[in-house]
Amino acid sequence: MAQRFITTPIYYVNDRPHIGHAYTTIICDVIARFWRMQGHDVRFLTGTDEHGEKIAAAAEKAGRSPKAHTDDVSRNFRHLAEACLASNDDFIRTTEPRHAETVAWFWRRLVDEQAIYLGKYVGWYAIRDEAYYTDTEVTTAANGERIAPTGAAVTWREEESYFFNLSHWTEPLLEFYAENPDFVVPRARYNEVIAFVKGGLKDLSVSRLGLDWGIPVPNSVTHRDETGKISGHSVYVWLDALVNYYTARTDATSGEAYWPPSLHVVGKDILRFHCVYWPAFLMAAKLPLPRRILAHGWWTNEGVKISKSLGNVIDPHELFATYGVDQTRYFLLREVRVGSDGDFRRDSMLNRCNAELANDWGNLVQRVLKQVEKNCDGAIPVFADPEFLAEDDAFLQSLPALLPEVIEAGESMQLTEMLEVIWQAIRDANKYVDTTAPWQLRKTDPERMRFVLYNLCEAIRRIALTLLAFMPSTSGKVLDQLGVGTAERTFDHYEKTLIGGTAVLSPQGLFPRIAPPEAGQPETKQAKTNKHTPSNQKKEG
Repeated sequence: MAQRFITTPIYYVNDRPHIGHAYTTIICDVIARFWRMQGHDVRFLTGTDEHGEKIAAAAEKAGRSPKAHTDDVSRNFRHLAEACLASNDDFIRTTEPRHAETVAWFWRRLVDEQAIYLGKYVGWYAIRDEAYYTDTEVTTAANGERIAPTGAAVTWREEESYFFNLSHWTEPLLEFYAENPDFVVPRARYNEVIAFVKGGLKDLSVSRLGLDWGIPVPNSVTHRDETGKISGHSVYVWLDALVNYYTARTDATSGEAYWPPSLHVVGKDILRFHCVYWPAFLMAAKLPLPRRILAHGWWTNEGVKISKSLGNVIDPHELFATYGVDQTRYFLLREVRVGSDGDFRRDSMLNRCNAELANDWGNLVQRVLKQVEKNCDGAIPVFADPEFLAEDDAFLQSLPALLPEVIEAGESMQLTEMLEVIWQAIRDANKYVDTTAPWQLRKTDPERMRFVLYNLCEAIRRIALTLLAFMPSTSGKVLDQLGVGTAERTFDHYEKTLIGGTAVLSPQGLFPRIAPPEAGQPETKQAKTNKHTPSNQKKEG
C-alpha cells in the first residue's frame, strides 16, 4: 500500500487548547487510523508553533520568558492530543533544533533560487494574526481603530525586510489549481483560494527586524536603531511554521522520509497560508507540493460565536469528562459535515449520546451478547446448515456492501457520511433482532436461534471494525468481547468470519446514559449504562 502523510496545523501557543483544536486533531486521527486499517504506511504529525511577536507579548504579559511560556503551553497541546486518543507518530515544536536547522536550509534554498530579496515593508500588520493586510482589506471600527477582516487590530509599519517574490507565482499557482481541482476541499474553499490569487498577489515580507523570539535569518544584514542597538532579522513566523511539515517528514526510528504530504487539515481561518503561501514557497524551493488540503469550519456555542471575552470557550477536557472521549469524537464528526461551520448544542450532544450511541449501538451489542452468553455457552454460536429466510438474505447481503461504501466516503473525506452509512447498518441489525426474535427461537427453534445470533455477532464485528477509527476505545471493547485479536482489526480481515466456539467475554455496557441537567447544572453520567431499552427486551433471554 501507499505512503500517506497527514498533518494538523501546528497550534499557536498563545493560549490554552479549545474545541477547535480538538476537532482538527480528531479529524486527522480518524483519517490516519482509517488509512492504517486499509494497510497504508501512515505518518501522522501534530505539534506547536512557538515563535513570533504574539508569543513574546503573551510571555511578557505572563511575567515569564518566551521559552518558559512555550514549554508550558506546548505541554497542554501534547496532553490534548493524548486526551483525544490521537495516534500521532510525531509531535513537533518549532523551538526544536531540528526545526531551526531545516528552516535555515529552506531559507538558503529560496535565496539560491533567487526567490528572496531585501527591501522595505510598508503597510498594515496584525500582531494577533501574524499576518499582513492590504488597504482594501482593512476597515475602520466604530472606535476609529483600524482592523483586519478577522477583527484583529492592525498597525502601520515601515521597516527593512526580506521579501519572498510571491507575485511571481500567481500564474504557476493558478495553473496548479486548474490541474488539481481537488487540491483544496471543500469546493467553496477552493473557489475562495482561486478568487484571492486572481485578485493579485504582492510580494510577501518574510522577516522581522529586532525580534529576539524567532529563528535568525541566515547571514542576514544587521540594523542599528537610534539608540545604537544592533539587531538582525528573524524568519517570519508563518514561513517558519509552515516549514515544520518538511522538518518532520522523516521518521526518527526508520529514517524513512514521507513527502509530499497526502493531506493537511486546517481551519478555514488559515486557508491563505496553506493554500497560497505554502505552495508558492515549495514551488520556489523546487519541492513537491501537498496533494490535498482540507479546510474545516468553525464552531459556535449554543448559536453564539465563541470568544474569551464572552466566557463561552469550550474546554475539550470538560467535554471528555462529561460525555466521554469516544462520545465527543463521535458527536463532533456526526453533527456537522467537515468543511461546514458547526454549532455545539448540549441538547444535541445529549441526544446523540443517549439515542444513537447508548440505545442504537450500545444496546445492540448488549442484547445480542447477553443472548450468546445465556444461550450459547458464552461462545460464538455453532450451527448446522440452516434454512435461509427472506430476512436472513436481506440482512446478510448488506454486510459485504458496508465496507466499500464506508471507504468510498472516506476517500472523499466525508466523515459524516461515513458515520451515516455505518448507522444504517446498525439500524438494520436492530431491525433484524426484532424481526427474528432470538429469545423466542430459543424455545421454538434453538438451531435457528444460533444461526441468527451468529449473523448478529458477525454484523457487530464488521460494524465495530468500521467504527474503530472513530471510536477506538469502545470499538476495541466490542472486538475484545467478541474474541477478535488486535492483529485481526484491519480491513484485510473484514470478510473473514468469526469462528464458532470462540469464547466471548461477558457483555459490558459501552455508553453510560447521560442524565439531562437540572436547571443551571451540568450533565452527569448515570452510574448504570444503557438504562433505556426497547420494550421487547424485557422478554429477551
